[in-house]
Amino acid sequence: MIRKATIDDIKDIQELINFYAKADRMLPRSLNELYENIRDFFVYEDAGKILGCCGLHIAWENLAEVKSLAVSETSQKKGIGIMLVREALEDAKKLKVKRVFALTYVPLFFEKLGFKKIEHSELPHKIWSECIKCVKFPDCAENALALDI
Repeated sequence: MIRKATIDDIKDIQELINFYAKADRMLPRSLNELYENIRDFFVYEDAGKILGCCGLHIAWENLAEVKSLAVSETSQKKGIGIMLVREALEDAKKLKVKRVFALTYVPLFFEKLGFKKIEHSELPHKIWSECIKCVKFPDCAENALALDI
């Protein structure tokens, strides 16, 4: 059910992410950005339909970000998001990443998985390169959380 994403999944991934982006619940992703980062993504597939996605992006030597976590509205509250994040964390362990962070509007979800709130300033400046392009920069209300693994 959970697998690495393929090129064929890109448009479904974008549809999931941008559905929530239109509701101002996460940042939008362009097709170009998704194609360039396809190796970062996992998907949850059921009966040939992509119901969820999650990316693990290496940010620095010992730091990775869980990003673009989205589960279809009709598949919420079934543990799909938790399974996707756990898969990303397992991948981080295999890569020998020491710390994983998330920037989110839903901190409670990540706290249930052991993430702890941190100050944005605890993250390296390199990760803010994406933020500069955001329409909400510099007045972002996302919470920063991290998990040492």
